[in-house]
Parts: sequence; C-alpha cells; structure tokens
Amino acid sequence: MAISANVEYRLNYVIDAVVQPSMTAVIELLLWLALFQGAAGGTIGGFTLPYYLSYALWGAFFARIASSWMYEFRMIEEIESGSVNGLLVRPFSFYEYYFSQLMGYKFITTFVSFLIPLGATLLLDWPAQMDRLPLATLLVFYYLILVHSISFLVSCCAFFWNRIHSFTVAKNLAFWILTGELVPLDLMPEPYRGWVINLPFASGVYVPVAYLTGRAEVSMVWNGFLSVTVGLIAVNAAGALLWKKGLRSYVGTGA
Repeated sequence: MAISANVEYRLNYVIDAVVQPSMTAVIELLLWLALFQGAAGGTIGGFTLPYYLSYALWGAFFARIASSWMYEFRMIEEIESGSVNGLLVRPFSFYEYYFSQLMGYKFITTFVSFLIPLGATLLLDWPAQMDRLPLATLLVFYYLILVHSISFLVSCCAFFWNRIHSFTVAKNLAFWILTGELVPLDLMPEPYRGWVINLPFASGVYVPVAYLTGRAEVSMVWNGFLSVTVGLIAVNAAGALLWKKGLRSYVGTGA
C-alpha cells in the first residue's frame, strides 16, 4: 500500500526522495567548505575536507531513511481522532500496520535516493568504500525499527494527553544531534563523545556513514547493532505497557 501510494503521487515522491535530501546535502556541503577555509593545517579532527564532504553528502541521505515523523503524526492523529477503532478490529496490530507502511515507503525511496550520493562520490572521488555500503544500509534499516518503536511509544501518549505533536518536534531536534546528522559525533569532547557514540541513536547516521567513509571500522557497526537491540527491547517493553494501559482508559467514539 505504501509503495503504490508513493508511486501514485509522483511529484511528492520526487521531492521527498530526491529534492529534500539533496537540498540538505548542499547546505551542509557549503557549511563544511566555509569551515575549512579557516581551518589550520587543512584538517579538522584529523580528517581532511573530502572526508567531511563525503560524510555530509551520505549523512543527509542516511538521515532521510532513519526518520519516521510523517507516520508518527499519522499514528497520533489516529488515536486523537478515534479512527484507531478501525484498526483495533483488524487481524494485525496498530504497530504492525504502520510498520509495514513505513518500511514499504522507505524501500521505494531508498533506491532512488542513493543514486545521487553514489554518483557524486564516484564522480568527485570522495572517500567512500562501496563494499561497505550493504552493511551500513542494513544497520540503518535495523535502526529504523527502533525509530518506529519510539514513534509508537510517543503516539501512545495521545491516549492520555492532547497535542502530542510537540513531543515529535522535540524528539526530532534531539535526534538531529544524537544521530550525528548535524556534525560527526567523533568531534565531540570526551567523555561525551564515547557516551553518545555508544547510544543506539548513533546508528542512524554517524556509525553507518563513518564506516562507509573510512572514519570507523566494522567493530563499531557490530556495536551499533548491539546497542540498537538493547534499545528495541527497552522501548518496545515501554510501548507495549503504555499501549495496554491506554486501551484500558480509552473510550472509542467512532470514526
């Protein structure tokens, strides 16, 4: 359903899969170019400009995969409006329905999106080891499961409070920093650098992009899988508890 919907609305598909991440990448590339104009020795954190340009380019597209705010808004709206009633009687859960929608959408957009950083990297000869791309992409999609679980947890708050959309905005701003989309996490001072890199959120951008561009080795990727697994267990346990509690206090009014 998600695949057919995105193919049907072609303009929205092109803007979401190509235009938006491309504009983000261009802005970040310009920022790194400006920073390196004043960098002493031509390096920042031990890496030269091409490494940061490659990181910014790939980071913008990986970050686009590792986001689900659009479906999170839909989940919140379902609960606030009462239309969640229609999903409660179906043979699959509320979580599974939106998870399948999210994954279908991501699969259909990822292939087209990756053509841009792949082509730019090969054309400009920026650092990127293409043999590492499958494992890096697999980690991002595994992290996407955690992102959806967090979205489910946030949407369950709509059983108890109004205007939960502000939670989504605050969460997205935090992820912008914690994933490494804003700046590579290895530029943070210690001890914060080690803490943030070991959090599961780093697996959304920093870990896969650092591995792809040669800033990190495969051991960091396996650590990313482990931290995401721990996060999944904790978030899904909290989400299941909040969902059950919410259903007990929920009074359906029809939709």
